Amino acid sequence: MQKNKKIDYLHWVTLAMILEYLVAEYWFEELSELVRINCFKTNPSIQSSLKFLRKTPWAREQVEWLYIRTKIENKD
Repeated sequence: MQKNKKIDYLHWVTLAMILEYLVAEYWFEELSELVRINCFKTNPSIQSSLKFLRKTPWAREQVEWLYIRTKIENKD
């Protein structure tokens, strides 16, 4: 009997990979609307966003959630 396996979309995925995927998918403008984080709206860059997200667990959780949702919708 095979157990139901939960897909772990975050396994072996770094925060940088998540952010690069989301920026490629949505660009910073739309990303700032989907996740209300100022670093996506004011002078956005991958590096500044990574720095903020590494220090802010609640923001990182929102970005990870959006990544998982996007991966499921795109069936990647």
